[in-house]
Amino acid sequence: MKVRTRFAPSPTGFMHVGNLRTALYEYLIAKSLGGDFVLRIEDTDQERKVEGAVDIIYNTMKEAGLKHDEGPDIGGEYGPYVQSERKDMYIPYAEELIKKDKAYRCFCTKERLDSLRENSDDPGAGYDRHCRDLPQEEIQRLLDEGTPYVIRQKMPLEGSTTFEDAVYGTISVDNSELQDQILIKADGFPTYNFANVIDDHTMNITHVVRGSEYLSSTPKYNLLYESFGWDIPVYVHLPLIMGKNDDGSISKLSKRHGATSFEDLVKAGFLPQAIINYIALLGWAPKDNREMFTLEELVENFEISGISKSPAVFDYNKLEWFNGEYIKAMSVEEFAETAMPYFRKAVPDKELDWVKVASILQQRTTKLTDIPEKIGFFNALPEYDKELFVNKKSKTTLENAPGLLKAGIEALESLSKWDHDSIHDCLIGLAQKLEVKNGTAMWPVRIAASGMAVTPGGAVEILDILGRDESLARLYKGLQMLQEQ
Repeated sequence: MKVRTRFAPSPTGFMHVGNLRTALYEYLIAKSLGGDFVLRIEDTDQERKVEGAVDIIYNTMKEAGLKHDEGPDIGGEYGPYVQSERKDMYIPYAEELIKKDKAYRCFCTKERLDSLRENSDDPGAGYDRHCRDLPQEEIQRLLDEGTPYVIRQKMPLEGSTTFEDAVYGTISVDNSELQDQILIKADGFPTYNFANVIDDHTMNITHVVRGSEYLSSTPKYNLLYESFGWDIPVYVHLPLIMGKNDDGSISKLSKRHGATSFEDLVKAGFLPQAIINYIALLGWAPKDNREMFTLEELVENFEISGISKSPAVFDYNKLEWFNGEYIKAMSVEEFAETAMPYFRKAVPDKELDWVKVASILQQRTTKLTDIPEKIGFFNALPEYDKELFVNKKSKTTLENAPGLLKAGIEALESLSKWDHDSIHDCLIGLAQKLEVKNGTAMWPVRIAASGMAVTPGGAVEILDILGRDESLARLYKGLQMLQEQ
């Protein structure tokens, strides 16, 4: 049978990294085994549906490179691929279970259920199965009166249910722990737990991939499969993704740890391909302990046996390292194009040689959002203190800096050609003429040109990018500052 996996997100907001990892692993399982990857929108919980959330799902999948073979936007032979559009198919299956004595109609009011919870000493006690064995005459009377009802699964009261998971192995759960879960709500919509079983079977899904928090629900799914006489899919439950707290402890990843959605991580300056590479390693280890993978290489190397049972800790510093490595691996032209929105944020109106700007930033950038702060001085010379001209390592002081800067200006003004090599040779020649180290000659020039102690490039690169007129104007302003008492 051809391997078929499905990613079935609910349109309730942003794409959390846990959901994205699930989608990624489902994609990798399908593609590594020559199968199909299906996108299905699970919108049965209409109250939680968020406007625009479906577009976020599409955009995230596209940016992440996770191309689905079937889905609401491209169709397929097992559609429709939106649960609300499949609404009419679920009730007949639930009624079939009633006939098989595997489900029943529950007429309990919301008030009665609330009262049960309020008066129970056990918060996990759940429903008391009040309607489980109603006489048929009573059921018919309530139906004739138009009494609202839900359909509940009739769980076995004795014994245990055992299932196999590809990651966690054999798991058994006492049936006494299983509550009679709702399959069809009073509004006619199926619950998530029921709809995904029906959809997975009717769409021929062979591998069900989800978070380990669903392990406890799996016996309920298996009992449904068995009630219908259907084959049970391969279960692949994934470990939790945790975040590191300020005190060093870990807890389930949440916004207090930092950006947790794909969209927010991209806004924070991370590249989609770096995010995907890093997330792939949150719970999966390749055989050779390699770290850097393209999506195609992940497909080639991914095996379910490499998925860990242990929770993975989301390390933002590690993600930043990955991001920096991806940035370094780009061509300088590609980096310039990628960084352009951040260049323009810092320098909105001027036209600079952006490839040159990219070349001085590329090896020093780990997050794209750090770029504007680093190059803002190209847009306008910031206010700065003349103490910046003092540098112990370069042996510059407020006493010798004016002379060094004046000599630099005179040498640079004499240049007939203003480019990187000419500026470089000029300043190196100046240092030789003055019999000082290169850094001593260049430090006052760089400070006057940038107004910053730390810049992504040296004096030569900065002067080249700024151009002759802007550079000399800034150098004269710095000299004036130094000459003032």
